[in-house]
Amino acid sequence: MSRRLIALASALASLSTAAHAQPTQAQLDRLAATLDVRYQVLDNRPGPALCAPAPSCHLAELTLAAPEAPAAGWSLYFSSVTPILQAGGDAFVLSHINGDLYRLTPTAAFVGLAPGRPIRVPLKLAGHQLSELYPMPNHYVAAEGLAARTVASTRPVVDPETGLESLPFVTPFTDEARLAGGSAADTTVWATSPRIWAVNAAAGAGVQPVPRAAVLPTPLRTRLDPRGGELDLSRGVKVSVSGLPRAALAAALARLAKAGAAEASGGAPLRIRLAPAEKLALGGYRLTIEAGAIELVASDPEGAANGLASLAQLVDARRTVPRLTIDDAPRFDFRGLHVDVARNFHSKAEILAILDQMAAYKLNRLHLHLADDEGWRVEIAGLPELTLIGSRRCHDLTERTCLLPQLGAGPDPSTPVNGFYSRADYIEIVRAAQARHIQVIPSFDMPGHSRAAIKAMEARAARLRAEGKPDAEAGRYLLSEAENASVYSSIQHYDDNTINVCLDSAYAFLGKVEDEMAVLHAAAGQPLTRYHIGADETPGAWSASPACAAYEARTGIKPADLGGHFVEKVSALLAERGVVVAGWSDGMGHAEADRMPAKVHSNNWGALAGEGPASAHVQANQGWEVVISTPEVLYFDSPQAADPKERGYDWPSRATDTRKVFDFMPENLPAHAELWTDLHGRPQASKDDHPLEPGVRFNGLQGQLWSETIRSDAQVDYMLYPRMLALAERAWHGANWETPYTPGKAYDPTTGAFTAQMRARRDADWTAFANLLGQRELGRLDAAGVAYRIPMAGAVVEDGRLKANVELPGLPIEYRVEGGPWRPYVEGAPVAGRVEVRARSADGKRAGRSLVVP
Repeated sequence: MSRRLIALASALASLSTAAHAQPTQAQLDRLAATLDVRYQVLDNRPGPALCAPAPSCHLAELTLAAPEAPAAGWSLYFSSVTPILQAGGDAFVLSHINGDLYRLTPTAAFVGLAPGRPIRVPLKLAGHQLSELYPMPNHYVAAEGLAARTVASTRPVVDPETGLESLPFVTPFTDEARLAGGSAADTTVWATSPRIWAVNAAAGAGVQPVPRAAVLPTPLRTRLDPRGGELDLSRGVKVSVSGLPRAALAAALARLAKAGAAEASGGAPLRIRLAPAEKLALGGYRLTIEAGAIELVASDPEGAANGLASLAQLVDARRTVPRLTIDDAPRFDFRGLHVDVARNFHSKAEILAILDQMAAYKLNRLHLHLADDEGWRVEIAGLPELTLIGSRRCHDLTERTCLLPQLGAGPDPSTPVNGFYSRADYIEIVRAAQARHIQVIPSFDMPGHSRAAIKAMEARAARLRAEGKPDAEAGRYLLSEAENASVYSSIQHYDDNTINVCLDSAYAFLGKVEDEMAVLHAAAGQPLTRYHIGADETPGAWSASPACAAYEARTGIKPADLGGHFVEKVSALLAERGVVVAGWSDGMGHAEADRMPAKVHSNNWGALAGEGPASAHVQANQGWEVVISTPEVLYFDSPQAADPKERGYDWPSRATDTRKVFDFMPENLPAHAELWTDLHGRPQASKDDHPLEPGVRFNGLQGQLWSETIRSDAQVDYMLYPRMLALAERAWHGANWETPYTPGKAYDPTTGAFTAQMRARRDADWTAFANLLGQRELGRLDAAGVAYRIPMAGAVVEDGRLKANVELPGLPIEYRVEGGPWRPYVEGAPVAGRVEVRARSADGKRAGRSLVVP
């Protein structure tokens, strides 16, 4: 439905309700408490005839029931991240507010709700919904002049045994034929227990001994002392440091103490020194453990900290370490993790905990996404509206006090999805990162994805004008132009989320924010040297802007070219301040390379089966620092299995588990066409029309956690871990089974470049890695309070006996029959009746999700 028709329908609905009495607050409260909302996805594959003119669609149904409801004067608001194309029935009129926010308002045909008389609203939506967790929670009812209330039946519920969230108002998915795929051509099947068992069995899942000297990520070289033996650290370590301040190692030594080797005057000698003359790689180290002492040599403080991280992993339960020598160096200089706190806020405590784990596994860049359409998350001196309004979502359609509710935030601004870091909070985060040799890269998406800032600066201008301030002062940091008549829709369906790049005030705002962030970084002891502007997914927002028409008259730059011009202009602004510009590859690609600064950082997020390899190669060849951020494997907000109860956006991947991240070959992007299917499970082919030039390499690897579907810190842990450990492995260690890059080579499933020998080495490498996680590293995460995802157990019943396995061997497996008590799994256990299986955390304290064994 077009905006004009929606506005007309909304107006007619308003006229029809004007004759009815408005509900009271008590009536609205009662409706919120008793309204039973049910949402059911009926068919993800209805076919082109039903979807036309849309390229794809799905059918769903919203059902409303209640003992009673006011006849008029109220509306139901809810989020739908897939656009609603059509709503049936005559009892309600549907309006699209903005973004993903919709409103159902009773019409004159609405006769109320009563027991046994539910109202069904058929829906046709764009795309597909392949998970029970894809719909958004926290629908709410509102009426003019009353406090909006969340509908109780739509609140999420957390299982106390597993810690997993569910949405009880969403009908469980049971029809695999209709619901498992987004089109008739989609061959994806659900991850049932027998299918998981078969995958695990093919991978050789089974408990194997973990080598005593195992370290994650895998070192470059490890040589055990041929004489054997271990060094006893039960009395601690006596640390001496040469060539660097002890403070640079405080966090790493604290981690070593937690592992069981605290500093003590009578402990085993631990000598740490910098030795630049020995030509050790930056970030690398040499760790030597002998009969009576430990020596750690590095060329920089980060390398020394990395060596201490390896030493901490070697401390066993007896508080001993093996005698050995490790020579180690990172594969990539940039080993990053991106965390989005803009869409849904995540606490300072969670970010600090993530920094601890990043340091433990030698990741050294935190890309912190602090602003987007749905929120601004850091306090900026002199611009209070950015956090007063931009960090809060509530039911205020005027947006004078907060942003519109999006992503199921609901009407209450005090919920945890809202919030921001104070200046002191941000300084604490950066200071903690600096202590762990992690660079924080702040990210403020622009010119698209900027709605929170745009609305906040409109509120600032309105406040100052109301105070009688002159227009020049009120509009100093405006990002929008009231006279702009451009009509557009962003990828997230906003019509007002893009900065007007023809306004001088837009660049004044950017300069102000960058300057204030530099102040915060300086206060934390980590100078701001890199700043991420996003620059991606910018719709045509300037086609009818008077300011842009005037700008074109002055400069000759047409609206279609303003995106690249903006990137060039902001990059120069940052370069003047000594800051490297960073952005996403598509947006940065609009800029002319010869108009950009000497140093440019580009996160390549092109699809492997699409423009990804070409754009990565082109930008690397032009001298940019390219950080591989491939969505199909490095977007950790994607589901970890093709299962309707798994959380996450599925547009990059239907299933990205720890094994897939482990199998990634970041220095040969085209080669994956030989090994991986496309998004619909079909074979694919690649070509390398823009090969890397000799000597050109990518600068690094980064995992991404976007937070549209992630509303709590526990869900951050679930989506990050243990995939983040596989990311660390690939970012640090180049495996001997990876297909070497051959410029210009094309791949498909018949190519044969990945030989049987490579496959055998990879599978053996994975088995060792999986056992290391299941038997040791997940236990460390348990001890740190990390609520990592427990993989689903696979199982089959053959001849009345249960066979079960798990992706990460060593995790406890248990089963129950006919809903009885859970029992520890014993291979070949006799079973009869309805059998369920599940794994538990390494410490046994948490249960994973259970599956029924057919």
